[in-house]
Amino acid sequence: MTYANPAALRSEASQADTAALLLRVAMGVLFVAHAWMKITVFTPAGTAQYFASIGLPGVLAYLTIAAELFGGLALIAGVYTRWVSLALVPVMVGAAYFGHGSNGFFFSAPNGGWEYPAFWTVALFVQALLGDGAFALTNRAAR
Repeated sequence: MTYANPAALRSEASQADTAALLLRVAMGVLFVAHAWMKITVFTPAGTAQYFASIGLPGVLAYLTIAAELFGGLALIAGVYTRWVSLALVPVMVGAAYFGHGSNGFFFSAPNGGWEYPAFWTVALFVQALLGDGAFALTNRAAR
């Protein structure tokens, strides 16, 4: 699409940066909250036991907690947003398949279906396409 008015093009770019910021911070907060829940409610050892109960190595629970916590913080700060978003995709695909796959599609199902982690996976891909957005710590020149 072409614009006769350069100000309209700048406005659209500004809106995209704001959209990327909102998505980035929202997902970052949710990832940190998920990690915090695993640390304080389920405990890391309890999360490892759950992972083992569904056929995954228990050590993967600790890696998942770290990915959610540090990935969430990186998203909030806007540090290498594209790479962090893509790195978190396997976490959400694993949650959809291993953690919620047998519960059905809808997240309202007992123990939650795979609907929510599948949507979150798509949101991570969208974030990777949008990039850092406004107020990111990553130097734009380095991208």
